[in-house]
Amino acid sequence: MALELVPIGTILAVLTNQVLKTAQAAKDVLIGKECFKVLSKHLFDIEPVLKELQLQKLNDSQAAKQALENLEEDVKKANNLVERYKNCARFYLLFKCRHIVKEVEEVTRDIGRSLAALSLANTEVLAGISDQVNRLQNEMQRAEFEASQSQIKIVDKLNQGINDAKLDQDFANDMLEEIAMAVGVPVEPSEISKELKNLRKEKEETANRKERAEAFFLEQVIELLSRADAAKDFEQVKEHYVQRAQVIERYDCSREDITPLKTFICPISQTVMVDPVNLCTDTTCERAAIKAWFDRGERTDPETGDLLGDFTLRPNLRLRQSIEEWREINYCLKIRSSKEKLLSGVDLSVEAALIQMQDLMGENSINKDWITIGGLTAIIVSILGSSHNKDVKRNILITLKYVVEGHARNKEKVVEFKGLDHIIPCLGRDSSISKAAVELLYELLQDKSGWNVSVCRKLSQTCSAILFLVTLLKGPVKESAEKAEKILMKLCDEDEENISRAARADWYKPLIDRIIRGSETSRISKVRTLVNMELVDQNITLLGKEGVIPPLLEMASGNVESQEASLSALVKLSGCHANKELIAAAGGVPIILDLIFSPHTAIIIARCCEVLEKLTSNDDGIKFLVDKNKKQLEIEQIIKKLLAFLQSPNSSNIMLRPALRALLGICKSEARFIKTAVLTANGVSLILPLLDGSDPEIREIAINLLSLFSQHEPEGVVEYLLKPKRLEALVGFLENGDKADVQMAAAGLLANLPKSEVPLTMMLIELEGLNAIISILRSGTMGAKENALTALFRFTDPANLDSQRKVVELGAYPLLVRFLRVGSVTAKARAAALIGNLSTSSPELAVVPKPARCLCFRSSRLCFRSSRIPLCPAHGGICSVETTFCLLKADALAGLVALLHEEIDATAYEAIQTLSTLVREDSPQRGANVLHEADAINPTLEILNWGPGPLKEQALVLLEKVLTVKEMVERYGSIARLRLVDITGRINIHEDGNLRRKAAGVLALLERYSGFDTSSLATGLNG
Repeated sequence: MALELVPIGTILAVLTNQVLKTAQAAKDVLIGKECFKVLSKHLFDIEPVLKELQLQKLNDSQAAKQALENLEEDVKKANNLVERYKNCARFYLLFKCRHIVKEVEEVTRDIGRSLAALSLANTEVLAGISDQVNRLQNEMQRAEFEASQSQIKIVDKLNQGINDAKLDQDFANDMLEEIAMAVGVPVEPSEISKELKNLRKEKEETANRKERAEAFFLEQVIELLSRADAAKDFEQVKEHYVQRAQVIERYDCSREDITPLKTFICPISQTVMVDPVNLCTDTTCERAAIKAWFDRGERTDPETGDLLGDFTLRPNLRLRQSIEEWREINYCLKIRSSKEKLLSGVDLSVEAALIQMQDLMGENSINKDWITIGGLTAIIVSILGSSHNKDVKRNILITLKYVVEGHARNKEKVVEFKGLDHIIPCLGRDSSISKAAVELLYELLQDKSGWNVSVCRKLSQTCSAILFLVTLLKGPVKESAEKAEKILMKLCDEDEENISRAARADWYKPLIDRIIRGSETSRISKVRTLVNMELVDQNITLLGKEGVIPPLLEMASGNVESQEASLSALVKLSGCHANKELIAAAGGVPIILDLIFSPHTAIIIARCCEVLEKLTSNDDGIKFLVDKNKKQLEIEQIIKKLLAFLQSPNSSNIMLRPALRALLGICKSEARFIKTAVLTANGVSLILPLLDGSDPEIREIAINLLSLFSQHEPEGVVEYLLKPKRLEALVGFLENGDKADVQMAAAGLLANLPKSEVPLTMMLIELEGLNAIISILRSGTMGAKENALTALFRFTDPANLDSQRKVVELGAYPLLVRFLRVGSVTAKARAAALIGNLSTSSPELAVVPKPARCLCFRSSRLCFRSSRIPLCPAHGGICSVETTFCLLKADALAGLVALLHEEIDATAYEAIQTLSTLVREDSPQRGANVLHEADAINPTLEILNWGPGPLKEQALVLLEKVLTVKEMVERYGSIARLRLVDITGRINIHEDGNLRRKAAGVLALLERYSGFDTSSLATGLNG
């Protein structure tokens, strides 16, 4: 129908619909989408112009109608262009990207020109939107489009490769992958097969349109891309191999290759050609070799030497096909030979076959398929599991990586052949084998889209996989560790159980990450995993270092389930010093205390108490009881609240045990806290009833606390112990050698009680408490021994000879003497003092024999004397350890003198006092002589040089008695005078005035009696 016969309104309506249809379709074109998108936008912008023309009275001139006709034709061209390329093969669109962009540019400009003509013919009608129309038609007429640079780069690379006749498989693989990625096609055989099929259709249509150059180009492209691995149909590959394998059946089994024909050899390189080309002289050369020949300036035939008049290179396709057939037959011969070597069972032959297989795959990737089709992959997987030869295992792993690299089907086959079962144990072998194993495993887990989820799940089902991978991760080989970590992270992402498995293998990164960032359910699950794990100190420290403490404290403020899990984990982690610091730094201590002292379930309070116990343990005391700013918390308030907590009827034993230990840890840290607990919070009255309880653990902690509290309030403890059955319990603690801390605490408690409580002392003897104390001296810890020695003072009181005698009868004396040599400073000092207590009683207990009698007759003189019994040189009577507690008979003198030579204040002080018991004021001669013979006087004088004031005073007390003996004055007077003058003449405001006066008195006595006999000295001193 002629345009002039159609109403102008109808024309506009049809044109408007066509514009909208084309605009919408243009958005869906994949290649050149940017230019099509611009075209689409411009067409959408034209629609309001056309609608405006419909609303107004359109100029019915011939110019206006012609403009509309032109616009309609141009829009139809655009629509045809869009429809044509919208449904084309994506590969084809990429190859045509430059041409497509040019076509879109031209049609856009044409529409712009038609729009300009329409505007000019309807100036008055379009006056209201003239600016919009002018801008639109100007933009469209000046439109310039460019194809994507990345797409142009791919097309140029493809053109160059075809021009250079690069038909090798590596180039084909690279090109196919780049093209597929550019157009969004998965590099999978099924998808690639579809695209190549569509590309062949495009080639046929191009040929039908007589576009021969384009059809030839597409044919070359199809031939190249068909060589790529992803483009091969497996059944065709298999059929091709079978055909070649049938050919080699006529060759001897021992034959591994066929000698190439002479025509296969390049006259320049003297190697078998890959891409043979003919010269104008019909001489055939390798393309790369002849190009290099020409590049060197040569202009002759390399074979005949004739001068070339034409340098055109023509591909020799028939020869190239013959060479490829020869190569493929040789491949099959080598594959057959490799198979026989693998089946021989001889390690050297197996290794030779593996090297041969690697060479085959390196030469042509088709051999990856043929090796698997020929059964070699299954064989080497089997050998991997059975061989004990390290070199064989390593080379199999390397060969398998060749087999599966970039080859999805072979990966499936290796997994199908139970390859994972044999590869995983290799992860635990030496570094060379494990490195090859983890690289193979990593490759097996990859596919074109990233990770092969199916294989990852199968790997997770192998129990030892995680353990071996964690071992590699922590190993010295960096490359292996990196691969192992990537695999582990993926396995943990796929299956949360793998996070737990990795943690049990001592790799905590995923576990901690999930605790920090996971969902609430996941966090609780992972925390419970942590709680159930067996952790050594190193791992506990590592968990804290890697950041698990803050999220656990955060969870402690969550719901009950979250609190219970996180607090259980904190109990597990808070034992090490480093984690205590982290808990304190994160502000965790106030959180824990708030939970203890506010209403919560028993298990949550118990867990909090356990954390507090750990924080105060190992002598850390109050060190970590700080807020997040490291400010010390109010410890006195904590003590009071803990003691009040003990009184609560809701406090069960699972809460009391850790709470009591925490209180013990706090009180042990500083004496002032013991005072707070006893005097401010009535600690003794609160703790004592716990000794009557049935829980042995609570009773043991209570005795430890009472040992501390009794230093400040012993009377209440004595009153408690004197009640029926309670002293028996204390003796039981003394006898408990299995619990050193309990034994030490019981002895300490007893040591703190008043010595004046004679009924308590006698009851203890009756209940064999003294036996228990002496048993501690034999086999207890040094701390328990020190407390036992202090407790022993109540039994060695000189006013109670019966208890002293019981101490000696039970064998304590030799133990005390031994302590003088091998005990701690405290034990030595206490042992010396105890020996002094016993020695104080010796003079009274020593038996002085009656004088000998003589009977005389006139005729003869007969004397009858009592038998000569050795007398004690110190006490002048008959002494023994058992009867008089004599320290000389107990061989204690040397040990006491040795303490003076050690020059330690505490031990020297007690030794001096004990040695003084040997020198009696009324008869100092014997004792002084004993001390002289034991070389005890010189170290006593030396004390006046080095000792502190109280020790010097004790030395002066002893010297005051010794220097009343003439012989002692003669021997030690000069040196004693020097020491005494030094003390009396010293002007020192810090010197004790009593000491100077005491020294002056001894010096005056020495000066006064230095010329008199012994008896005069003694009389003068006593007078």
